[in-house]
Amino acid sequence: MASSEEVNVAVIMVGGPTKGTRFRPLSLNLAKPLFPLAGHAMVHHPILACKKIPNLAHIYLVGFYEEREFTLYVSAVSNELKVPVRYLREDKPHGSAGGLYNFRDWLMEDDPTNIFVMNCDVCCSFPLSDMLVAHSKYNGIGTLLVKKVSAESASEFGELVSDPETGELLHYAEKPETFVSEWINCGVYIFTPQIFLAIQDVASQRKDHATMRRVSSFEALQITTKSGQTDFVRLDQDILTPLAGKKKLYTFETTEFWEQIKTPGMSLRCSALYLAQYRQTAPEFLAKGDGVRSATYIGDVYVHPSAKVHPTAKVGPNVSISANARVGPGVRLIGCILLDGVEVKENAVIMHSIIGWKSSIGRWARVQGIGNYAAKLGITILGEDVSVEDEVVVTSCIVLPHKTLNINVHEEIIL
Repeated sequence: MASSEEVNVAVIMVGGPTKGTRFRPLSLNLAKPLFPLAGHAMVHHPILACKKIPNLAHIYLVGFYEEREFTLYVSAVSNELKVPVRYLREDKPHGSAGGLYNFRDWLMEDDPTNIFVMNCDVCCSFPLSDMLVAHSKYNGIGTLLVKKVSAESASEFGELVSDPETGELLHYAEKPETFVSEWINCGVYIFTPQIFLAIQDVASQRKDHATMRRVSSFEALQITTKSGQTDFVRLDQDILTPLAGKKKLYTFETTEFWEQIKTPGMSLRCSALYLAQYRQTAPEFLAKGDGVRSATYIGDVYVHPSAKVHPTAKVGPNVSISANARVGPGVRLIGCILLDGVEVKENAVIMHSIIGWKSSIGRWARVQGIGNYAAKLGITILGEDVSVEDEVVVTSCIVLPHKTLNINVHEEIIL
């Protein structure tokens, strides 16, 4: 465990508005990291995990969203957790490693021994304290969280080979075309401040190469228009790959749940995973009811204190109900997220769906998906302020904001 003299800081990479287009329409009016999973913002789950890091001095959110999008959240979470949380806005995308280097003065302000780094769009148990114990023993400049997955899915991630005895990272390839390994990079790291020297070396080599290289006028124009190429540095390809096999990077295995949150379908899957985790970590977040004075809750369900659920409703498993939502008599909810201000009228059914802010589901209406979280139309997604009228059936659809559905629709994207 960390000694009493050690200081740690944490960095959560939140990206920016030029990314996350696959998350639409849920990210049209809300930064993706603030989308609620199991009742809390996506970024809140890694922040809660960081709170358990010993001798934690600061948590930094690094991205290129406008600062105003995070102002209220950062203020509220700092007060709630009693840990300073600060949003650092990049002037442009610098890459995951370049973003760290860009704010190195901020990150080194507390003279940290270790810098925890994680991607916001990762859903896992974040075993940061156990990782720190291993990292301290390895005595390298970085430790990666890794997991074994199926050979079929491994190519979607960074594949790696490590020494089974020492844990040393021997080889790393980001989304390789040919199979390398069933072990993948989970996007959670611990680095010593030496990581900044490694990033600086990459950036310096690029600048030297750009200066010395003779180019044609056409190539020179291309380089000029691609501003910031020399300071765009990625953690995976530009740092992990060249440092592998040099006794500088090591791995720590997790056998618990892990997913990437790239699409709304995966957010619904990850909300279920976090709800299940609450059973061990925060059972007070889970709703309880007897079907008499309160609704019947089956499995893991989160209900915001301001939401109103009729006692005759049947809710669960894997349901998250946000602030000021209203669920009427006889309603059945399974595997869904209701966002702020949603109204579900009597005897409606919602399954495998995400219902956008201030949307309304009519009496005896049915909104459902097939429950395939990876498929484009595997769940139904209603954007903000969508009205589904009485007795209408919506199956496996994506509906953009401010639409009214008065006829049955099946497997459509409604613009």
